[in-house]
This record gives sequence, structure tokens and C-alpha cells, in this order.
Amino acid sequence: MIYVGLDDTDNLESRGTGHLARQIAAMLSADYTVLGVTRHQLLVDPRVPYTKNNSASAILIEDNGVTDKDGLADRIREHMLSDFQEGSDPGLCVAVDPPSLLSDFGRRVQREVVAQEQARALASQTGVILVGLGGDEDGVIGALSAVGLAASGDDGRYVLVGRSRELTGLQPISAILEAGISAVRTQEGDAVTSGMVDADKMRPARRGGLPVLVVEHNGTHWHPLKLD
Repeated sequence: MIYVGLDDTDNLESRGTGHLARQIAAMLSADYTVLGVTRHQLLVDPRVPYTKNNSASAILIEDNGVTDKDGLADRIREHMLSDFQEGSDPGLCVAVDPPSLLSDFGRRVQREVVAQEQARALASQTGVILVGLGGDEDGVIGALSAVGLAASGDDGRYVLVGRSRELTGLQPISAILEAGISAVRTQEGDAVTSGMVDADKMRPARRGGLPVLVVEHNGTHWHPLKLD
């Protein structure tokens, strides 16, 4: 798997990093198999500058074994620079099958304030691509974190997977699964195999490396939950 991490690409007036990540995913889908885009929540703390929620994004790409990682990074970097937002501090990370050290780093960034130098040192140690693309470049912290958290397989939620964003209104479980979501479950982990689901704004969780829609019943149908 190839993981692309992005963070700090926006300002208070611009589109968000998640929106940019979906744009890049759409661009790449012509040449790569894009498996989804995920959102990962980082530490919310007055000591950490952020625009709205301090979340980072990851793009998940199937590795065909011959992908030019450097060429892929250059292509994404060019797109990000062409869409640079004044006042932002973008970071980009690209990694193939990242080691667990990156997942540990991501979980640490969810708990405490981490310096940019620590992110760069870990990237150098593990051989992943990590670059800043403007401003103070603090986005490298979140970009590296997004890669590690997505690679853990059990963090964040999908903001893009399959055709799930095309579904609206009440939909049967079969339609949810056919759209690219791997399973529908309750918060207790029980499989949901029947009934109708409110498909508006579904954001399945990334669990076990798969998109899993977690739902609760409101008396008439299943309501999707947004989990970090």
C-alpha cells in the first residue's frame, strides 16, 4: 500500500485539506487504484496552530510493485503548490508500507505537542518522503501522522471510498455494501445485515484496514456515526 499524507494546506477562508485530498485522489485515479481518502484527528490544544479541527488527511493507493514513489510525490507536490493558500503551512508525506514507528508517531501527535524536527528525523530514519511546501512547513507533522495513523488500519474515518458519497436518502444494506463499504456494524461490533440506512454524509470508520460503517438504530432506520 502507498500512503500519501497531507496537512495544513488551508486557511480560515479556503477549502479544507480533506477537499484538496479528494481532488488529488480524483486526479490520481486515472493512473492508480485509489482505495480511499481518510481523515485523522490530531491533538486539539492552544499550543498547536490549526484552522478548524486540526485533522490531517491520507490518500490510500494500491501498490502495483512498480510505482515510482518519487515521481508520485513530485506529481502531488506540483498540484499542492499550484493550489497553495496564503497563510497555510503545507506538508506532504509519501510512504510505501510504512513501518509501525510511524503509527506510534501518529498516536503520539494525537496526545501531545510534537516538534517539526522530530517528524523530519523520523522520516529520515525510516526513508519516507516528507516535504514542507510553504509557510513554516509545520504541516509535515500532520502529514507524517496521517500516514502512520492510516497505516495502523484502526484510526480515522473515510471521507471518500468507492461510490459511498453518491448515495443519498434511505438505502438498503445491500446498496451500502455495493457502494464500497466493507461492513455495517453497531458500536458493539454486531453485524447489521438488514434494514435501511440513512446514506446522507456517511463517513465509515477505518477499522482492520477496511471501511466499516458504524451505525445506531433510531427506531425506524439505521443512523451512521462519525468516529475518529
